[in-house]
Amino acid sequence: MLRILFTRLRVEEKLLREAAEKQNIPCELQNVSNIWYGDRPFCSPDDVVLARCVSHNQNEAVAQILESQGIRVVNHSSVMAVCGNKLNTSIALAKAGIAQPKFRTAFTPEAAIEALEDLGYPAVCKPVSGSWGRLLAKINDREAAETVFEHKSMLGAIHNTFYIQEYIEKGDYDVRAFVVNGDPICAITRKSSHWITNTARGGIASNLPLDDEVRSLLKSVQRVIGGEFLAVDLFRKDGRWLVNEVNDGGEFRNSIEPTGTDIPAAVVKAAWERRPCL
Repeated sequence: MLRILFTRLRVEEKLLREAAEKQNIPCELQNVSNIWYGDRPFCSPDDVVLARCVSHNQNEAVAQILESQGIRVVNHSSVMAVCGNKLNTSIALAKAGIAQPKFRTAFTPEAAIEALEDLGYPAVCKPVSGSWGRLLAKINDREAAETVFEHKSMLGAIHNTFYIQEYIEKGDYDVRAFVVNGDPICAITRKSSHWITNTARGGIASNLPLDDEVRSLLKSVQRVIGGEFLAVDLFRKDGRWLVNEVNDGGEFRNSIEPTGTDIPAAVVKAAWERRPCL
């Protein structure tokens, strides 16, 4: 059985179920909000699980529980741990020598200002965990930095790890590319007049044909991060690609039509190939 776990039933989860049905794969949608967890597994040892909870923390926790019980989860919790924390992602990419925007990390507002000024203005402050372009701040000067870091310091422990990234003048677009089972399958450009280009924030998606340079970069990212399904965000600067972020459970509804790629079919096939009987 292919079990698709969710906390909010989005278009993506419905498309994944439809793709499974078309491939004659036994499939069940399961809302993890209605389940409690103990020492008795709610899945069969023969199941493979697609973890699609909206909350990264919940997704990773459920994956860890199931893995401890011998259940195979796509993606593995170790992949979630890297992708779900921007600092972890940056460290992994840096160790592998993969090009990315320069970044700094600090743990007090005062040190964060020093780190930002080492990068230079403008810079971008991001929560270490988050999606959909939420709580990003483009900081143009010291006064703005003091305000942003003071506010973040009052938001709780997770916001007291200050993750600061070089601001990239990327024009009016960035790229979201999809990698399934180590194979880059498609990519879109996301265009917006705003510096945040996420389609969840109104960015317009268009197809980007994959050339050898992008394919090679995406394969390198997958070798470092692992996982059966990754969504990789890229910037173009000075004639080369930079890896901005790597997502382990990315949304893809806005990428199917412009690319003409059946992303849910590819994801379901990759997950089903992980079932224990193979």
